[in-house]
Amino acid sequence: MTLPPIVVFDLDGTLAETAPDIMRVLNVILVREGLPALPLERARELVGAGARALISRGFKVSGRPLDEETLERLFEDFLLIYADDVASHSHLFDGVLGALDQLAAEGYLLAVCTNKPILHTRLILDHFGIAQRFASVAGRDSFPFHKPDPRHLTLTIEASGGDPARAVMIGDSRTDIATAKAAGIPTICVPFGYTDVPIETLEPDVIIQHFDALPAAVRQVLGGGHAGTAAKVVAHS
Repeated sequence: MTLPPIVVFDLDGTLAETAPDIMRVLNVILVREGLPALPLERARELVGAGARALISRGFKVSGRPLDEETLERLFEDFLLIYADDVASHSHLFDGVLGALDQLAAEGYLLAVCTNKPILHTRLILDHFGIAQRFASVAGRDSFPFHKPDPRHLTLTIEASGGDPARAVMIGDSRTDIATAKAAGIPTICVPFGYTDVPIETLEPDVIIQHFDALPAAVRQVLGGGHAGTAAKVVAHS
């Protein structure tokens, strides 16, 4: 039996603008530890590598050393605080729902592969009412491996029942691109997510400016493109 093609999405900075809530929780931690809160504008350089890295970067920006024992304690606190309110200040990016509808109508399976813990991932997807759209959802702790290990992506595809030879990764960061390239899977990236360098310098297969352009970009990549080709910009449709 032929397996269906599949589109796999990152979550933070790809499907949803989640930085406001992530930064809100970070600031709760920082202020409680006697450090100043950081503005949302710092999110692009701080968010994207997981909660431990976020806390560590927050302390570094504030100029205070952070030992491993304290980091682990604050990390556990972060997870508990975040789980109480994961998305009250977050939102799906414009065009996401329409793109998901169109891709599903065209016969693509959909999945999520994120380095966010699975608890928070499911809470966010439930908050936005889109959890049921995905054949599988994989968080950082769903498998023994997480991005950029390609097995996080390939196991997500396997759990979805999708065809790994007709798969594409949608992301916003070097981690997403590195994971997909290691798995031999093409990437489509958005330029408005959480990355410390311009996304075009990381050479995804395609960059879209708006989710309205995603279905056509997926057809383009899976119809003839291949990972490793020069990045192409797909204009807002």
